[in-house]
Amino acid sequence: MQLRTWSLSVIIFILLLTGCELGQNQPKAPVVTETNGEELLIHFIDVGQGDATLFQGPDFTILVDAGRHDRSDVVPYLQQVGVTKFDLVVGTHPHADHIGQMDQVLKAFPTKEVWMSGDEHTTRTFERTIDAIMETDAEYYEPRAGETFEIGSLFIEVVNPEELTTDFHEGSLSMKLTYGEVSILLTGDAEKQTEEWILSQRFNLTSTIFQLGHHGSSTSNTEAFLEAVDPQIAIYSAGKNNEYGHPHREVIERLNGMNIPVYGTDQQGTIVIITDGKDLELHTEHEVNQEVNLDEERADGNEEEVNLIDGDLADSREECININNATLEDLIEIVHIGDERVEQLLAFRPFEKIEDLTKINGIGSGRLAEIIEQGLACLE
Repeated sequence: MQLRTWSLSVIIFILLLTGCELGQNQPKAPVVTETNGEELLIHFIDVGQGDATLFQGPDFTILVDAGRHDRSDVVPYLQQVGVTKFDLVVGTHPHADHIGQMDQVLKAFPTKEVWMSGDEHTTRTFERTIDAIMETDAEYYEPRAGETFEIGSLFIEVVNPEELTTDFHEGSLSMKLTYGEVSILLTGDAEKQTEEWILSQRFNLTSTIFQLGHHGSSTSNTEAFLEAVDPQIAIYSAGKNNEYGHPHREVIERLNGMNIPVYGTDQQGTIVIITDGKDLELHTEHEVNQEVNLDEERADGNEEEVNLIDGDLADSREECININNATLEDLIEIVHIGDERVEQLLAFRPFEKIEDLTKINGIGSGRLAEIIEQGLACLE
């Protein structure tokens, strides 16, 4: 199998010379402008700290996740690359960085079917998504591990979840998509315990491409899982200089040690892979680096203090739960709090800053980062 890489840096340079700005809500120059109509294009769309992956095949069009709730860049991108309708739109789990613009997508494009994990959230983003599904003629389904589907010439095998646990990450819809001899594994924000469960089910996980779990977090992408997937290419979706330090240094080092090339939307912008079902071409918005180099600031990001109201996270306050006065029923919606730790949270009130949640037994820096990423916990 051959892999060729291309860059659009020249195009972007011309755009900058002519005064065009590539803002987060403005359509970007297409990474790929010509295909023969018989190939599969996999677009890892640069949506900042979120996920949106488009599959454009000769007889199918599928979107897996729809970017962040505080941006409006997915529909313009889809229109620019020629999408007119969807066979399937998938929301891997109900967090706002995955289903953030799904309502806009469903309103903009006729869609045959929508898949969700079945986990229910209390956020406005989730409610808008459900309302949009109900307002369309799309069929709705919650697939489970072991089910298989054929959409045109694409074969899909679902590998997670088997059942829901109320942990949104554990419930992440995970699936292997196969086109000819090329396959890609997507696991949403599934973490270590879910990867272990998937491994225990003895699915054939070997895939040409692996989209790293949870934006390249060290809570996912274990060595055992990577060995089982054995990808030729790893790709993650993350925002540049994001507050969580994604992708985490240990994951990148693990991939480097396994000689697996890794590409990220924070470094290369939107990434498009073209395949005829046998060979691959990899095109990027920005220059390609064969290995992701973490600068010191990003490398230390996993250990830095994070502030909920800084940067992009400020916009998530519209859905936040004030940890100092919210009800028990609301507090249990916060990831890693739930029924198990809500009594401890109540005992530690009042909190002066979100980082004080680490006083709670079982909440360390990793889980604190997940809580902040969820965007529900806040202080007002």
